[in-house]
Formats: sequence, structure tokens, C-alpha cells
Amino acid sequence: MPQTGLIVRVAEAEPHVAHLRDRFHPVAKLGVPAHITVLYPFMPPERIDRDVVQRIQDAIAGIAAFPFTLGVVGRFPATAYLAPEPAAPFIALTQSLAQAFPDYPPFGGEFETIIPHLSVAHGSASDADTAQAELSQALAEKGPIHSVCSAVVLLENASGVWKQMQVFPLAPSPAADGPPR
Repeated sequence: MPQTGLIVRVAEAEPHVAHLRDRFHPVAKLGVPAHITVLYPFMPPERIDRDVVQRIQDAIAGIAAFPFTLGVVGRFPATAYLAPEPAAPFIALTQSLAQAFPDYPPFGGEFETIIPHLSVAHGSASDADTAQAELSQALAEKGPIHSVCSAVVLLENASGVWKQMQVFPLAPSPAADGPPR
């Protein structure tokens, strides 16, 4: 069944996590880049028209680009992830879009709390254990990953492979001129 989702792509994380995502996260092989999910699942791609695109733009219009760091490894039972700091701007993005599209709650309404994260391993606790150990070691050796959230990306998988459908830039921000140091 064709799906869509709204994400923040984190290109700076790819060199650090691509090898782990390829081993331990099935969606990596389907074209999903390293990302922080903003709203998934979203509406079927055939329902996305100019009005929906405008509603997405309106929902994020007041949110400015912001720097963030990925330096902490987190866990869900079968998932290892990198937690963005600060998390609050990602939560605000999710809440704004969920308010604009109440029929599409984050993660289908499965969880009460929004926990922004960049999934690296997903599916089994043992794979997540391995990925967690490797991520922790890499962060200890190389330090955190710095990035700037400057856009929300709409992905779709109508063909079975996830592809970029639309990019929604966030408002410019002087604080987003560079990554935190």
C-alpha cells in the first residue's frame, strides 16, 4: 500500500550510520535516508494535492531553521537510535503538522509521547544491542554529529522504493548559520 511520511533528512549522519542502517534497518535498503521522523504515517500519495502542500507549508511557516546535535544513543526495545539535542524544535514540528492534519497522528497514535530520534537499527533487540554498542564507540572516538534542520521532506513509496516528493524549507534563522560547536 502506497504511503507517505514527513521527515527531516540528516545528510551529515550518513557517513556515521549508513553501514549500520544497511545492516540493521530494513527501510535503508528501500531508499529512506538517515532522518528524524516528523509525521508518519501520512496520507496516501494520491491524496496529496496543492491544497495539502499548502497546508503543510502553512503548518511549518512559523518555524525557523535550527541547529542540532546527535551525540546520545537511545533505545527502544528493538530499536537503537541517535537522539537529537535539542529535541523541542522537532517536537514542535511534529505537533504543528499533527494539528494541521489531525487524521494523521504521529506513528498512527501508537505512542503518547513524541520522542524525536534517528533510527539506526530497528527490528530486533539483539541487532539494536549491536548497533548501540557500535554507535556509542563511534561517538566516543569521533564526537557528536552536528547538523541544521532547514527543511521538512515529504517522502512517498508508491513504487515500493521511498522517494522524495516535495521539500518544505523552514524559515531562515540567524541561529541556523552553522552547526553548534
